Amino acid sequence: MGLKPKDFDDIKKLYCNEEVRKYLGGTRKEEDIQTSFSKMLQSSSDSIYLTVKEKQSHKFVGLVSFDLHHDKESIELSYQFMPEWWGTGYAYEVLKELLDYAFFQLNLTKVVAETQGANVASCKLLKKLDMEVCEAVSRFGAEQVIYTIERRKWNGR
Repeated sequence: MGLKPKDFDDIKKLYCNEEVRKYLGGTRKEEDIQTSFSKMLQSSSDSIYLTVKEKQSHKFVGLVSFDLHHDKESIELSYQFMPEWWGTGYAYEVLKELLDYAFFQLNLTKVVAETQGANVASCKLLKKLDMEVCEAVSRFGAEQVIYTIERRKWNGR
């Protein structure tokens, strides 16, 4: 689902959750969350922000996005899921669909994802999606690992 103003409380839950934010620079203050949320709502055509909801209950699962990466060239796939949904397979299924969308609808040739090297679960998820490490950088006070996948190597369908 595309991000809507009514999603603020759910997004705030993500940005205030210590477990979710452990590898993302820590929890955020409400005014920072409001500023980020407003930017997401007014994002350019280069960015897509989507809420993830459980199909039957419509419970909030998380936030996923495509946005310009720090390198100012690549499109980055980002994701944050509430802890109660970790290990359920939702992240894998959602990201797989998003990669299909990126390559077959948006016609992107490459997608990157960045995660903290210490975030073992996130690294495993990206590897399961056949993404490969392209480099490690020091950013945000920690080692970040940048994964990439090209359309020609994507077997998601």
